[in-house]
Amino acid sequence: MITRDHPRYHSLVTRERLAEYAKAGIVSWEGLTAHGRGEAFDYLIGERTTPGALRAERTAAAMLLLARNPVISVNGNTAALAAGEISVLQKACGARVEVNLFHRTEKRVEMIENLLRDSGVDVFSGVAERLLPLSHDRAWCRREGMFTADVVLVPLEDGDRCEALVGMGKSVIAIDLNPLSRTARSASLTIVDELTRALPQISRACGEISRTEQEQLLKSVDNHYLLSEAIREMTLRLSHALD
Repeated sequence: MITRDHPRYHSLVTRERLAEYAKAGIVSWEGLTAHGRGEAFDYLIGERTTPGALRAERTAAAMLLLARNPVISVNGNTAALAAGEISVLQKACGARVEVNLFHRTEKRVEMIENLLRDSGVDVFSGVAERLLPLSHDRAWCRREGMFTADVVLVPLEDGDRCEALVGMGKSVIAIDLNPLSRTARSASLTIVDELTRALPQISRACGEISRTEQEQLLKSVDNHYLLSEAIREMTLRLSHALD
């Protein structure tokens, strides 16, 4: 039993949840490794939302609100950790929610969709086709969903699909704690923050920002600067770690 006074309470509860969902087949075993890697980078930013991440989250809200056909792409880790937060964000911005998996089986897709629905998400689950220019199962998506989307939010993404979506002319918002990853460097906008902190910030911003601010944020998107700021925050924290 994990007691609430444990200094790593939130982290340990998150790990247990992922392990339980891995046993159930919703999270892939490889997804546990991916989570651990992200958690290591979260240590480096002090497990907090930095000013740069907060700006990125407000910009993400603007991109979703101004999009013609926004889509939130969900994998197993995202569903396990933040199904409720996805529901809130969908209601705030009106995006479609579509499941897309690297380790794909029809049963796993169904389980993740059911988990999302149980949390109040309106899941878009039409007929999937191999529509993205990828050789693996991330290529499967819905023609009226991700294939025709102009803005795609991809939490906890793999680099291949991020690059493919950008190559198709889509604006891609990534949530990635590693500012050096291919995903982070390929995305139109990268939020270097932990998933369950980032999604509520985007939802909150959707209800706050005016049309004028939305347009200003879109005009000033500079992903290179945001990634540089994230690396600077990590470097500063490391330089003071033993002070």
